[in-house]
Amino acid sequence: MEVQRDFMADMNWGLDNYKNLQLKFRDLWVAIMNREVIVAGDDIRYVKEKASKLTGKNKEEIPVIFVESGAHVY
Repeated sequence: MEVQRDFMADMNWGLDNYKNLQLKFRDLWVAIMNREVIVAGDDIRYVKEKASKLTGKNKEEIPVIFVESGAHVY
């Protein structure tokens, strides 16, 4: 399935480039498409909605990850 393959490729890109993402997108949610960040923000709903509007894809088809600074306690 092409969508699933693209989703995983973008998700893996985000994980592989996590340290670089931390430099620019610390403590933000980021949406990734075609191996680049297309939207970043502190509200996951906003990031998913904006990414969906920009790409015309369903929110579930766009990988979104939280880029931690490392200072969060769970």
